[in-house]
Amino acid sequence: MHDRLQLRMPTGIASLDPVLDGGVPPGSVVLLLGEHGAGSVEFVQTSLMNLCILKRSGAAGEHLLLPESVAYVTFTRMQEDILEEIALSFNPGLYEQLETGIVFHDLSELYFDASIVPPGWYGEGSVIERLQKKQRREDGSILAELSRVLDGCPKNSLVILDSLTDIAPPQMEGVRRHAFVAFLRGLQRAAKRRNTTVYLLLTSGILDRSQELEIADCVDATILFHWEEAGAQRRQRVMYFGKFRGVMPRLEDRDLVRFAVSISATGGFEVRNIRVVV
Repeated sequence: MHDRLQLRMPTGIASLDPVLDGGVPPGSVVLLLGEHGAGSVEFVQTSLMNLCILKRSGAAGEHLLLPESVAYVTFTRMQEDILEEIALSFNPGLYEQLETGIVFHDLSELYFDASIVPPGWYGEGSVIERLQKKQRREDGSILAELSRVLDGCPKNSLVILDSLTDIAPPQMEGVRRHAFVAFLRGLQRAAKRRNTTVYLLLTSGILDRSQELEIADCVDATILFHWEEAGAQRRQRVMYFGKFRGVMPRLEDRDLVRFAVSISATGGFEVRNIRVVV
């Protein structure tokens, strides 16, 4: 039991993992709630790059669990678009490693089928083939399809949902709100049973504050990414832990809760200038 409690899944971010005693407890659902450009996306991209490198090298270490599989679920973006963004921003040489090291699940057809977007903008195949696929999906919802995708991921995996911003606003309205919250709570239970870590990306300010808090209440950890004024017409990216079940007390004991963040083409996402709790 003691060894299992010490187990960590690395984030792959070298400046952060030591703060977390090696990484995130496997089975954690982590909400990455961020302002535009404040670092949440780069956090995920840097994690993906470095985890692919670690998996290829086999360099894990004691009490560290590298993900059996890395699954990237997208609701609106194409795999090529995501890979090109990472390659252009950071390391073009990693494009092929990311392409083979990550399992992409594109749910965009289901997402756009419920919109006024013309099928030719997002679908493939003939008009008849697209209509047939659309008919087969009519009885299912995007949450049901997402559940099937998650059920297919092996145990000890890392799953990235990019992003809740795409699907949460309509799901948090009216009677669907209870179903969506229940889905998130069920996801948390499933993650524990499968020892799978889940990152949920959500842009702050899209939902009401009460809706953000309700989502945050369904997860194990909330990491917030904000801009703050740093003087002389400069802004500084800041990352801090809103909560982290089972980890937060030890972080607060060491005053390791709030960090300045830098992003570079060579180092990716990095935490700097460790700050005390405020």
